[in-house]
Amino acid sequence: MTPDYSSSSSEAKRLNLIDRLARSITLPRFVFALILTFFLTSILFPFYWMVSSSFKTYAEIGSREAVYVPSALRWDAYKELFDPNMRHFWNFGANILNSIKIAIPTAIVAVIMSTLGAYAIARLRFRGKNLLLNGILLVYLFPGVLLIIPLFAMIARIGARLGFGVQDNLPILIVTYLAQTLPVALYMLANYFRTIPAEIEQAGLIDGCSRSGVIWRITLPLSIPALVSVSIYTFMIAWNEFLYALVFLNSSEMFTMPIKISMIFNDPTPRPHVVMAASTVMTIPVVILFLALERFLTEGLTAGGVKE
Repeated sequence: MTPDYSSSSSEAKRLNLIDRLARSITLPRFVFALILTFFLTSILFPFYWMVSSSFKTYAEIGSREAVYVPSALRWDAYKELFDPNMRHFWNFGANILNSIKIAIPTAIVAVIMSTLGAYAIARLRFRGKNLLLNGILLVYLFPGVLLIIPLFAMIARIGARLGFGVQDNLPILIVTYLAQTLPVALYMLANYFRTIPAEIEQAGLIDGCSRSGVIWRITLPLSIPALVSVSIYTFMIAWNEFLYALVFLNSSEMFTMPIKISMIFNDPTPRPHVVMAASTVMTIPVVILFLALERFLTEGLTAGGVKE
């Protein structure tokens, strides 16, 4: 009888693979893998629960036993948000457009203004420079709820003198968001500009470039990671902000997405699946933005956090 060498060889390879795995798994690696699994689960599971709940029925969401997987992909919640033929139509598309009108200009203006101010702080010499930078950062340490009343009163007085309304005015809301985003944007970019060697800019000045030409041709191309980080940061604040929008916006047609989600949540007829659908629509663009610009974001936050 001929011995079965193929089966014995495969068994030996399997035992060899198991032995290698057993040797590679050490206690520190096992603990690290366990901690990493815990954090990934705690981060990803709420996102999965939000997306899956948007396809569930009200009975599945309100059930005593948790329903982890919806019985079917029901698009009723999304239809209520965007389909005007539905009985409960929320016109969520207008709220998305309002958030875009606020978030993108806020990010653009914040990047432009903070770039000019941060470059002056990082490169130019003038009295009180450090005091100015620390004072800017000190403003950011105050909670937004403390600033909203004096900020509203100040803008209301300016509007009364110049003849424009404060309520339901999206450009005014952009100005209030800049009051929150500019301090930290200035601080981040100033620290990043310090990491760029000044000799490179001096060489540009010697070659005949003006100061503005040096900023445009040398400093800004080298500062793309920091600029991307600041733009994402300011965009997220304007995209997710709730308190200032609640104070400055009264008409439901002018509501941003966070206000409209709160309105749906407080509706007399409970609609948790619609709330989850709206939250999913609001979250996905930010997630895509992070994944697309992750490389610039990581580099910009790391370099901008170093102070020389």
